Amino acid sequence: MSEAAALVFLLDVDNTLLDNDRFGADLGDTLAAAFGADQRDRYWSLYRQRRDECGYADYLEALQRFRSGLDNEPALLQMSKYLLEYPFEQRLYPHALETIAHLRTLAPTAILSDGDMVFQPRKIQRAGIWAAVRGEVLVYIHKQRMLVAVQQRYPAAHYVMVEDKPQLLADMKRQLGARITTVFVRQGHYAAEREHERIEPPPDQTIACIGELRGRKLEDFLPSAPTIALAAD
Repeated sequence: MSEAAALVFLLDVDNTLLDNDRFGADLGDTLAAAFGADQRDRYWSLYRQRRDECGYADYLEALQRFRSGLDNEPALLQMSKYLLEYPFEQRLYPHALETIAHLRTLAPTAILSDGDMVFQPRKIQRAGIWAAVRGEVLVYIHKQRMLVAVQQRYPAAHYVMVEDKPQLLADMKRQLGARITTVFVRQGHYAAEREHERIEPPPDQTIACIGELRGRKLEDFLPSAPTIALAAD
């Protein structure tokens, strides 16, 4: 994008456009079936260790470490195929691609995701998200620390960030202030963990599922728009 836009939509991927929790459950079941429950648990321990080291989910590096002591297991080499060919298109939330198509009619729309440089782009491609945004994809280690780079890539007067992690939205709001509208999608385990936690600043808008955005107009995302939140349960 060479010229500044009035507004740019930035969309997260995991548990925003697709059900990454379901992928994790499937991966755990596959590991248990192939190697046993103890080895499955060892993989997740290695995964968490790697996540703490680098700050993002790194399924492939965890698998690389998992191979220790299992080199003669016939199923080991099949795990790379499982990860790289996992049918992420089947894990899209309802109306996810329709939502992208709708937002693109309103303003330029891009993916802003965290992750490694192999598996995360592959996931986005397999799900059909890459094609849906016409290749407008950014993948960083910590996206909330890369807002200057985001603005250089997609200059705009205003941004809308759609994300399932309210604390990350708060970090972005503190940096961009009134120039960003934060939309919290209450999907996935991160959202559930923060259900009763006070986040400051709170999200500008809260929705139950990504498909809700299909009915929104451009003015609904501008700073002068009224606060939109879920009705109380």
